[in-house]
Amino acid sequence: MFEALSERLESAWKTLRGQDKISESNIKEAVREVRRALLEADVNLQVVKDFVAEIETKAQGAEVIAGVRPDQQFIEIVYNELLQVMGETNAPLAEAETTPTVVLMAGLQGTGKTTAAAKLALHLRKEKRDVLLVATDVYRPAAIDQLITLGRQIEVPVFELGSDADPVEIARQGVEKAKADGINTVIIDTAGRLQIDQDMMAELATIKDTVQPHEVLLVVDAMTGQEAANLTRTFHDQIGITGAILTKMDGDTRGGAALSVRRISGQPIKFVGTGEKVEALQPFYPDRMASRILGMGDVLTLVEKAREEVDLAEAEKMQEKILSAKFDFTDFLKQSRLLKTMGSLGGIMKMLPGMGKISDDQLQKGETELKRAESMINSMTPEERKNPDLLARSPSRRRRIARGSGYRETDVSELVSKFQKMRTMMQQLGRGQFPGMPGMPGMPGMEGGGSPYGDRLQPGWRGYNTGGGASAKKKKKDKKKKGFGTL
Repeated sequence: MFEALSERLESAWKTLRGQDKISESNIKEAVREVRRALLEADVNLQVVKDFVAEIETKAQGAEVIAGVRPDQQFIEIVYNELLQVMGETNAPLAEAETTPTVVLMAGLQGTGKTTAAAKLALHLRKEKRDVLLVATDVYRPAAIDQLITLGRQIEVPVFELGSDADPVEIARQGVEKAKADGINTVIIDTAGRLQIDQDMMAELATIKDTVQPHEVLLVVDAMTGQEAANLTRTFHDQIGITGAILTKMDGDTRGGAALSVRRISGQPIKFVGTGEKVEALQPFYPDRMASRILGMGDVLTLVEKAREEVDLAEAEKMQEKILSAKFDFTDFLKQSRLLKTMGSLGGIMKMLPGMGKISDDQLQKGETELKRAESMINSMTPEERKNPDLLARSPSRRRRIARGSGYRETDVSELVSKFQKMRTMMQQLGRGQFPGMPGMPGMPGMEGGGSPYGDRLQPGWRGYNTGGGASAKKKKKDKKKKGFGTL
């Protein structure tokens, strides 16, 4: 997602490279490229006009900062404007003072509304909130059964009265059931239609008046582009929404919906769906999304994914092994399996700064290399996994592993060589040294060392402080305490 938009914006920065400062004449081409990028991303036309006008005004009035190139300064202007468009901060879900908190889900059929309701329920359950799902979609065949099945999967109860009951009455009794059982959050899945019609709007309005929800979340298919803005405007004008959930953000979408929804409705995007699995729902952070659009990755989301999967005690042990160069093939397998629980290799790599331009062919090659490595490691004895140096000294062991895994001896030799280089590199990183990345199987390398951020980031730029001093030392110390260095 956003790849085409990122590439287009990259061409805007290029028009300013080699210039001494930002001026009215040299930003014209850059602004034109930004306009093209947004239009191709299917951003709402009015949002594009406002966005371009703002960055043009701010760029012309920008003070020249010593040591900062015009393209870097222009990137920061665009970054800050992206934050304004998408909302500057994450907007958490409301939590009522007196239970239950009622969340009403709305949207067209086919947007993934029912699945989004279950995803939200699981997200809240992970936050130690009790949840009740309420099935009021009595029109779509098997809609109630789908919600019941999802509820069983995530271990969340579902309230339903069958397909012959009145949806308004189902919603009312569902909220009363939650009150009686002491459940603090109710998520009501309402009926969708293939297109907006007054019957659907009237029913939604009646349910809203009856249960008085604290949140009305509009579920929007991110692939609908400009149509998402029209849908948002209609629902907000007729029903009144408090936020949105964007689904299918992992698909082949140009990203226009993410840049249009909030500006059109004035209400924040609260969550984004990033896959088909019921776990694939994330809170929406505008600053992280802006970073991804500008090709700077999303390390914070990656760390949060890791925090859900990593055992801290195990991570600290692994970190000690890395720093002392005792990281072995058994540990490598554990890390490989951990990555798989966090999502696809491509999804993870593109959250890393500087990795947004990795091609699908490179990622596919990485996946293949990772599988090859796992196959060869599985053909090793426990002793060989724990002591990779045995393989470096013994051609006969490498030949046996090659026969057992179905690969050549040279493939095994290459794996051992890369592993030893990676182990040395990790030890050097632990000492504060930054050598070139050797490129472990499945992990596209960055030969020649240097920062993966390239020269885009300026010291002190929103959350990307690249300077040193006490603050940087404290962050490094905190990171060691948390034990996420293994990732």
